[in-house]
Amino acid sequence: MKTFKPGLVHVPVTPFRADQSIDYDRYARVLDFHLGNGADALALPMPQGEDVSLTDAEQRALLAFAVRHVAGRAPVIAHAGDSGTAIAVARAKHAATLGAAAIASHPPYFWHPRPAMVVEHLVEVGGATGLPFFICTPAVEDAGTHLTAEIVLDVLKQLDNVAGLVDASMRFVFMVETISLGREIRPSFELLAGTDMMVPNGVVGGNGAFSPLAGIAPRLVRELYELCRGQQFTRARKIQEQLAELHHLVKVAGRSGLKGAMRALGRDCGGPRLPALPLGEAELACFMERVSALSYLRAEPRGW
Repeated sequence: MKTFKPGLVHVPVTPFRADQSIDYDRYARVLDFHLGNGADALALPMPQGEDVSLTDAEQRALLAFAVRHVAGRAPVIAHAGDSGTAIAVARAKHAATLGAAAIASHPPYFWHPRPAMVVEHLVEVGGATGLPFFICTPAVEDAGTHLTAEIVLDVLKQLDNVAGLVDASMRFVFMVETISLGREIRPSFELLAGTDMMVPNGVVGGNGAFSPLAGIAPRLVRELYELCRGQQFTRARKIQEQLAELHHLVKVAGRSGLKGAMRALGRDCGGPRLPALPLGEAELACFMERVSALSYLRAEPRGW
């Protein structure tokens, strides 16, 4: 397998119209915004893109649209995750036919299979194509079986195309074990941050990140990424603290947080899809005011 180093990966949201249908015109704007503001690659549709709220047909159509619209300007990493192995495998194969550069997949959602089952699931999904395969930690802590270093290493031993782990758990021992033991098996094995908390990942030897906050603050995210890549972690601390504050603010607002913050900067992507509920008018106005008041966002782009 050719080594694939994705670098700073932006994670786009999925915009919806008032009738809950996908707004493809606005999605094109979202993709162009990321491509014009520092994305080395795109990963979609990830949990921040509300993948679990999309039908199978919508996921396929969304990915096809993205690959076609991006048109080779950056690699597109296709997320092929589902609680059913056959469904995830079919999505991975479809992504390969579209021209995706790599596949990313979480363990099965919303049930708790034994570790051996998780290994088999990931081996089936990762082995469905010859594309670089990234294993992702569960998007929500209680949504499924936790990944362990043993699970990741078992998959790595069975598949030649495992390119790395995208870790959103920030479990320090898990990161250290996985990257050190993983590179004994495959020296090119990558550890990427699955959130914008890049400093802990970089300190243990990781390189790369899947960034949800890049839709809000792409310049700040890029600056943090470059400092971590250069192992300038002391200088990176202040920026990491700023992004941690933004991350917390967005997280507290729930599914509306990411899109609400983007709207505060002039990039309206509508609200979340049901069953997630949008913030009320007064609550959204208050949230957007808090985002707009963050001094470190003044240098970020406004509008599209």
